[in-house]
Amino acid sequence: MKLRVSAVQYHLHTIQSFDEFAKQVEHYIKTAEEFGADFILFPEFFTTQLMSIGNDQGQPLTIQDLPDFTEQYRSLFTNFAKQTKMHIIGGTHVIRKGDRLYNVAHLFYPDGRIAEQPKLHITPTEVKEWKMTPGESLQVFETDKGTIAILTCYDIEFPEIVRMAKAKGADVIFCPSCTDDRHGFHRVRYTSHARAVENQVYVVTTGTVGSLPTVDFMRANFGQAAVITPNDIPFPPRGILAEGEINDDMIVTADLDLELLYQVRKSGSVTTWRDRRTDLYPDWK
Repeated sequence: MKLRVSAVQYHLHTIQSFDEFAKQVEHYIKTAEEFGADFILFPEFFTTQLMSIGNDQGQPLTIQDLPDFTEQYRSLFTNFAKQTKMHIIGGTHVIRKGDRLYNVAHLFYPDGRIAEQPKLHITPTEVKEWKMTPGESLQVFETDKGTIAILTCYDIEFPEIVRMAKAKGADVIFCPSCTDDRHGFHRVRYTSHARAVENQVYVVTTGTVGSLPTVDFMRANFGQAAVITPNDIPFPPRGILAEGEINDDMIVTADLDLELLYQVRKSGSVTTWRDRRTDLYPDWK
């Protein structure tokens, strides 16, 4: 089976209204639709752009205000998914459950369904400054183009959780990210390559670019989209099908062939998934 994926290097800048946000989203989605994409991936925390709208006193909104946009966000992406017949991974959006905030990735299906995957590993800044709560469970998602998982930014740096996703059937890991400097960017990028090698899966990742001068902790962004493969003969030697220009406003598109994954798992130069020592370190059950 083959599928086409697009990943958005979403440009953050100050806006005045939700409608302005919606128009920017529409631009990227229509671009992916023109490319014939089956999936489009937006970055982590890209909806923080809505905080730059500000309040009636001209002050920027806070992270506590962001969940107020949840229904508009879900409606916007649901409608686009149904119109375009694409699977849209709407980056992450901060939602409120009770008195807790969660950083949640959303998968919008073409038939109108919405699936959620909370971020499982929370960075010190998210804990200290934004009082985020980590999610409690890992999901994999069945689509008509195969089984996928969504692991957000810091999540990809933990080998165990990706091994669990593969054990549950995921062939493609989507990794929406948001990093503010080269150090954070390369942590996510290098570990994405490691997870692709270890589990013989595709990893599709992207990040925010641009800046929000009025929004705390979103003033600096360093991002690049990439479609990453295992390092074996059917794939590019560097394990990169496509990548964007660092910190540019753009979209990256590539085709994934799941049959190539199955081939290298069975008879590749190395067979890392098959050769794991489950007698020493058992799979998730």
